[in-house]
Amino acid sequence: MSGNFKIDWIDREREPQCPSDPAYPDGIDLDIAKGRVPSCLCTLPYPTPRCGLLYVECRTCGTNILITTAGRRDDPRSVRLPCDKLQ
Repeated sequence: MSGNFKIDWIDREREPQCPSDPAYPDGIDLDIAKGRVPSCLCTLPYPTPRCGLLYVECRTCGTNILITTAGRRDDPRSVRLPCDKLQ
């Protein structure tokens, strides 16, 4: 569903300072919706090259979020956002 989202990565030009969490070797899935319906799942660019921010905006309802990245294996790989258009 990433086609419904505008995704921009903002490079902070900083290399990771800590090792990644071995509990998440394939990234993490964020759930900002926390059970709220309707919601949308957005696949994120993974992995990112280094520390930065991902700006994610739903093109349907306008919901937006900033997500930090560290350029590590435990970075977010997806995010579930609540939809504000159908509320």
